[in-house]
Amino acid sequence: MQQERIARLRRLMQEQGLEAVLITSAVNRLYMTGFTGSSGYVLITNDRAILLTDFRYATQAPQQAVGYEVIEHAPSAMESVRDLLKQIGLSRLGFEQNDLSYGAYRAAAEVLAGIELMPTDQLVETLRLIKDENELAVMQEAADLADRTFLHLLDVLKPGLTEEEVALEIEIFVRKNGAAGTSFETIVASGERSALPHGKASDRVLGTNEFVKLDFGAHYKRYCSDITRTVVLGKPSDKHREIYNIVLEAQVTALETIKPGMTGREADAVARDIIKRYGYGDHFGHGLGHGLGLEVHEAPRLSLQGDVVLQPGMVVTVEPGIYLPGFGGVRIEDDIVITETGNRRLTQSTKDLIVLP
Repeated sequence: MQQERIARLRRLMQEQGLEAVLITSAVNRLYMTGFTGSSGYVLITNDRAILLTDFRYATQAPQQAVGYEVIEHAPSAMESVRDLLKQIGLSRLGFEQNDLSYGAYRAAAEVLAGIELMPTDQLVETLRLIKDENELAVMQEAADLADRTFLHLLDVLKPGLTEEEVALEIEIFVRKNGAAGTSFETIVASGERSALPHGKASDRVLGTNEFVKLDFGAHYKRYCSDITRTVVLGKPSDKHREIYNIVLEAQVTALETIKPGMTGREADAVARDIIKRYGYGDHFGHGLGHGLGLEVHEAPRLSLQGDVVLQPGMVVTVEPGIYLPGFGGVRIEDDIVITETGNRRLTQSTKDLIVLP
């Protein structure tokens, strides 16, 4: 698996005229090498693949980074990079411009004086766009765990609990069932707080006759799932039912429509146009979805700015919403993988309006 990723990266490097690339992003390092340590740099050239790390990982790194030369770097890792480039005979180095801070760049440039530093943009991230079968299998497991967590919550939710207590229940359940934790800080937003798109759990007590919006995921075997369901505690009003059904129509229609060849912008428009038609366009202010993988937010974007063309193997979320300040809000979210002919849902939890006593 690692050898194939190295080969794909080298093809991108050749297209961009790069002789060598230094990977500093922790997520990209994990993707390229399989190494799970907390520190390391990856140097890829036309004929060498090197993982530089420190003495703490002298045993672990060679076991995980199969096919890589593992080198213990000097106290200054950039000094080791400089020496390797001189040894190989290279004078140009691509670096991840979106990962290095300005301060880190200046420090590296000082040590690497005489080596031309070339900024690269989204090199490894481009590879990560398309998930392989092993990745998809793990992501399905992460989605299954999110579904089981939601089912568990239906037996837990009741008036009198705080949002923070519900979030803790989610954390405990996913950890007990094999996850490293949740994919992100869990959103539990009830009553009028459900109108906050990213209303993280607070000490608000769940009441009756109100929405409870639950947005969470399982961080499982390094991959993320992300699901949102909105339920009603007590008796739903006509307004609750109205906005729920509009969001549901928008989400289901998007799922039925999204396919390879569409841009993220076109996918976003499918759901957005429905919500606009019902007069709630101003209350759907975020994009329809985002890419999912080793990170909970990655490319591609399903949004007004989404110009990436969807391809088989991409995993994205589909999550339209309506948020009415002072009343409440609804979001319904699933994870899907783009297939040759359309898409396949990874999350399978019911989307019928659930009313809990």
